[in-house]
Amino acid sequence: MAGNVYGLDLGTYEIKVFDRKKDRIWRAKDVIAMKDGKYIFAIGDEAYEMFEKSPEGIEVIFPMKNGVISHFDDMQYLLGSLLGRERRSVRGAQYVIAVPTDVTEVEKKAFYDLVFHSEARAKSVRIVERGLADAIGFGMDVISTKGIFVANFGGGTTELSVLSSGGMVMNRLLKTGGEDLDNAIAALVRHNREFLIGNLTAERLRREFGVFDQSTDSALTVYGRDLMSGVPAQADVPISLVRAAVKEPLEECVRAIRSMIDRTPPTVRRSIEEQGICLTGGLANLKGLSTYLRESVGVPVMTVEEPELCAVKGLRKILSDREYYRRLTYSMLDEDYRWLR
Repeated sequence: MAGNVYGLDLGTYEIKVFDRKKDRIWRAKDVIAMKDGKYIFAIGDEAYEMFEKSPEGIEVIFPMKNGVISHFDDMQYLLGSLLGRERRSVRGAQYVIAVPTDVTEVEKKAFYDLVFHSEARAKSVRIVERGLADAIGFGMDVISTKGIFVANFGGGTTELSVLSSGGMVMNRLLKTGGEDLDNAIAALVRHNREFLIGNLTAERLRREFGVFDQSTDSALTVYGRDLMSGVPAQADVPISLVRAAVKEPLEECVRAIRSMIDRTPPTVRRSIEEQGICLTGGLANLKGLSTYLRESVGVPVMTVEEPELCAVKGLRKILSDREYYRRLTYSMLDEDYRWLR
């Protein structure tokens, strides 16, 4: 694999990129700020700074939704601009993209087209299933291990994968992520306190309190709008309110995990029960989430430092290991591409 090679993990709220030539990983917010609906005002981290506080005429757009590309042209421009910032020319490079398994063929093809038909004029584009990249980045031997369960809790989705001997046994993409937890927190604060807060404030509450803690009387002072008077104000939001809000979205994830484990073949299930669930994704940093899942599912739960980077770290290993690259990546132009058969 001569020349420059990129590994791409395109998340709902953040893009992670591995640049093989520089041997480094960088990340940027997956956001575009549009002026008057016509002109691109800012991209990436700069655009995200305007979220929920943009001036009139500026709209903040997230090109990814529920783990797939919802604004193709915006996403193509954003990715090209971010790559261009890192290197003068990205033309003729090779790309490996981590994508969800449980999406339609059209949605999967959009990831391929995003790069292959862009101004980057990619030399080649290959796909790897994100569950496999996650497990490799986690440090698992995906080829020889008989059973691996990966739970990727992201900003917009939760992807559950059961792997065995280098292949995908089961996969399910839930449209539940950190965004849903934040929306639930904001909605319950509004209902119980007659107080309006934004998603960034709800995210702060989620990060501060987590989901599993012995403390029951903590509270956090936040700023928002009093709906009774209609003026900006501040209010104390108790930990109990935040925990109650995130309970329903997380219970849906727990039910899905239990269901997948119940449907897993016995030999694969035995391996999963012995070594536990690999917890990855940005939401894996949430305080107490691993404890909550362990108590709810009854299976050990493991996590690592920087779990949000597991997939892109897995891409780095795949690009440096010929056997992984040969066995785990594929091109949608291949004649034996299984979704076209």
